[in-house]
Amino acid sequence: MGKIRIVTDSAAQFVNPEIVKRYNIEVVPHTVHLGTQSFREGIDLDTEAFFRLQNQSNAPVTLSAPSVDAFTSVYGRLNRSTDKILSLHMSRAFGATWNNARSATKSLLGRCEIVVLDSLTTSIGLGMLVEAAARAVEDGLPMDEVVRITRGMVPHIYIVVYVESMDYLRRNGLLSESQSILGAMLNIKPFLTIEDGEIIPMEKVRTEGQAVDKLVEFVTEFSDVENLVILQNTPYATDTIRTLQEQLALEFPGRSFPSLMYGPSLAALIGTDATGIVVYERDEDEDVL
Repeated sequence: MGKIRIVTDSAAQFVNPEIVKRYNIEVVPHTVHLGTQSFREGIDLDTEAFFRLQNQSNAPVTLSAPSVDAFTSVYGRLNRSTDKILSLHMSRAFGATWNNARSATKSLLGRCEIVVLDSLTTSIGLGMLVEAAARAVEDGLPMDEVVRITRGMVPHIYIVVYVESMDYLRRNGLLSESQSILGAMLNIKPFLTIEDGEIIPMEKVRTEGQAVDKLVEFVTEFSDVENLVILQNTPYATDTIRTLQEQLALEFPGRSFPSLMYGPSLAALIGTDATGIVVYERDEDEDVL
């Protein structure tokens, strides 16, 4: 009864947005709250518009997960043409998205096989997993093989970012009030990574130059970088981004790596003034990207 359908949430980002149409991926939107205004991520508000509004208002950003009813509606509609759905979502530690998707599967028990996977990541990392799963489906692989490939990629996706302001880290409980105040006084830029699905502070630097060096150092520790995307908070390449790209070009001759504005879902966690890198380190046993 039809081929496997892929569902994800709007935290997933793709360097090539056409991936969603090409593979007929279903994207369930989060709701972005900006001050007193609310928007459906990717529908009422794209990334550039979000950053413009946030910069104008300087209002705090919060995120609401798609409801159980929203997932139930999507799964029910897809079940008219398929009896197999793979639903891939941002880390369960970042909100209720994964839990709500899991709860929604109960409405179709016995009628549709729905596998809900926790990506343990977000943003481009989630997008990489979704695209790999969609390609595996396109190749005609069965559900268990698509799930095996996708799960096998999860431990090989890494995200590291540094942030200029510690407000969101304090608000989201990643730093204490005293650490935030002291860090602001000392002009410290915290480095963060996602480990086992949670955002973990790594270390701190004082200058953008040191931050760029740390990002490059992070990447060069990998033996086989299959995919790398730079995360930025502007629609254009800043001097910092250009410096980062130049240093990466020295380390990886003949290769160039794209940069992309990160979306509201990630901004709600780390703030709107971050720079980072997402890496997929190729698993020698897999051939998926």
